[in-house]
Amino acid sequence: MSFLTPFFLFGALAIAAPLIYHLIKRTTRERTIFSSLMFLLPSPPRLSRKNKLEDLLLLLLRCLALALLAFGFSRPFVRSTAAVEAPTGQTRRVVVLVDRSASMRRAGMWAEASDRALAQARGASPADQFALYGFSTQATPLVSFEEWRNTPVSARTDKVAAVLGATAPEWGSTRLGAALITAAEALADATKDEPAAAIRQIVLISDLQSGAEISALQSFDWPKGVQLKIESIKAKNVTNAGLQLLVEAPDAEAASTTAAVRVRLTNAADSLKDQFQVGWTRPGSETFIGKPVDQYVPAGQARVVNVPVPEGQADLQQITLKGDDEAFDNVVYAVPPEKQQVPIAYLGSELPTAITQPLYFFRNFLKGREGPRLAFDLTARAPGAVSAAELLAAKVIFATELPAGATAEELRRQMLAGKTVVFAPTSAAAAAGLAQLLGLPSVPLTDVNPSAATGARVSAGSGYAMIGEIDFRHPLFAEFADPLYSDFTKINISKYRRLGADAIPGARILARFDQGDPAVVEVPAASGRLILMLTTWSREDSNLAQIISKFVPLLYGMLDLGGAIPAQVVQYSVNDPIPLALVAPAGEAVSVAPPDGPAEAVAAGTATFARTRQPGIYRLTAGARTARVSVNLDVAESRTSPMPMDLLERYGAPGEAKTVDATRESKREALLQSNEAEGRQKLWRWFIVGTLLVLLIETAIAGWTARRNAATVSTGGTTS
Repeated sequence: MSFLTPFFLFGALAIAAPLIYHLIKRTTRERTIFSSLMFLLPSPPRLSRKNKLEDLLLLLLRCLALALLAFGFSRPFVRSTAAVEAPTGQTRRVVVLVDRSASMRRAGMWAEASDRALAQARGASPADQFALYGFSTQATPLVSFEEWRNTPVSARTDKVAAVLGATAPEWGSTRLGAALITAAEALADATKDEPAAAIRQIVLISDLQSGAEISALQSFDWPKGVQLKIESIKAKNVTNAGLQLLVEAPDAEAASTTAAVRVRLTNAADSLKDQFQVGWTRPGSETFIGKPVDQYVPAGQARVVNVPVPEGQADLQQITLKGDDEAFDNVVYAVPPEKQQVPIAYLGSELPTAITQPLYFFRNFLKGREGPRLAFDLTARAPGAVSAAELLAAKVIFATELPAGATAEELRRQMLAGKTVVFAPTSAAAAAGLAQLLGLPSVPLTDVNPSAATGARVSAGSGYAMIGEIDFRHPLFAEFADPLYSDFTKINISKYRRLGADAIPGARILARFDQGDPAVVEVPAASGRLILMLTTWSREDSNLAQIISKFVPLLYGMLDLGGAIPAQVVQYSVNDPIPLALVAPAGEAVSVAPPDGPAEAVAAGTATFARTRQPGIYRLTAGARTARVSVNLDVAESRTSPMPMDLLERYGAPGEAKTVDATRESKREALLQSNEAEGRQKLWRWFIVGTLLVLLIETAIAGWTARRNAATVSTGGTTS
């Protein structure tokens, strides 16, 4: 017999109550007939201690009633031999997923993770299917299911221990979501020769830092029946601060002329330190080069630090943070900024001091775009005075005058070779030079003065034209596509050049005047292009130069189309591919020297170098050209504070609260079976009925005994 609520059996201890009652009973039952007691002093009867039990039958009945009542409340039932017992020794198919990201380089983290993974291998039964995966940027098998199955049972634990001993954390970021998906799919990919597993389980061993990437789980349907067990690794040191390199555009303005590199210093929310030093160091050395920057950063906050570049120091490549307990994210690699000189050619006869002419505004525009990393070398020449070498050296060529002749022919050669030419003729007299530039017999070009034109539609009778139609899909005008910036009605056109309809084959009209005439035209020419502006920014033609919000982005877009604006320095993270076009065009041989080894030749036709497995400076070489590229730790790895424990569950994975334990599941199944058996048998009712019957018998016997004792006393007898 079994009991559903066995704790009620302790109620049987109440049997002691009748025993105690019978033992401590003191009241005498002897009576003696006596005369008046008014002249006697009251005196209680003398009793002697009794250790003898009286009325044993009543005592037994009362004890039996209490026992039956306790048994009834404990809900007894008879366990059926046919009942299915909870399964024991179920086979498992387990994937142990060990975090190998950079944040696991903290003190003691990897050693503890290895011990826990090894404990999982030791706890696997001979029938279990076991696999060990490591993950950072991606998950890779360290011990596959097949390797585990083909290894003798006695050697399986040793094999896992050897693999873990030869493995170390990587420098990659924590792609936890993708790793869980890989593990879940590995559990589902059972082969036909593998026995079916009753339990499929993923054991995640990780520091679960808040910088882990888990967004991939949002689009993943978690397999039914796959359990997730989480074993979180706690850091020994609380304080962790990290550095992040901030990149800027080459033309970004700086507060000072001193060359500096900007970094962001982030302090963890639970940090115990707030005083740090940042400065340049050499690889393998902790000594600062020059004076470091002292920085106060409270816990949970970040500061941007300008780290000056020490003068006279060659091959600087790393900035180091001191004052932190964890060193894995205390170094960022950076290439000190170098000022780039960009040659620009300008063809026009106007004087630089003529404040109403295009050259004056153009020169001021270039000065305004220069910065610590970018300078423009402007060569302004009259069309007949410019040399072929100057045109060859220029990145982009601007012209406001272009008579037919040798200069127009040389300009055409440069354009066909890939240069961008921006031509904004000041009068229709440039038609012959424009035709030679385009290789056409002639180009119809006439001067138009909207205020003096007869029969021409002008803007609201104001005497000037406006730009009325723009192709915002073109890169030149794409920056103005937002409705906040697309209004060009404040640009007043006093004079422009009218281009004949379909005068230039293959031309693309990017903008029109409100009278319908082309305003900006793009003409492709082999690998180069011509940007033809049919009005200029001189004050005689328009007020474009005074509308800074349009003039500056427009000219900047022309420079960018021509390749005169160097590409913004890009910060690469570990495992990011580096485009080889940074140093050589497609198809040219390139070699890459990683931070920890000799240069590697890249196969011809390869567009990127993907083996960026560790942070550092990578040197790309193509012929005589060399480029240095910095590869740094993913900034998310510095966010080492633990993520909320329910975050994985919110993203679709079963959290720790939903982890199913086999022993607990067996106990739950047994309890359900017991409830079912007890509810079907309901033996407690018979115990209650028995209790009532015993109490009735006890009452009857007690009454009979009382009457007998009374009768004995009345006849002068005594009762014992």
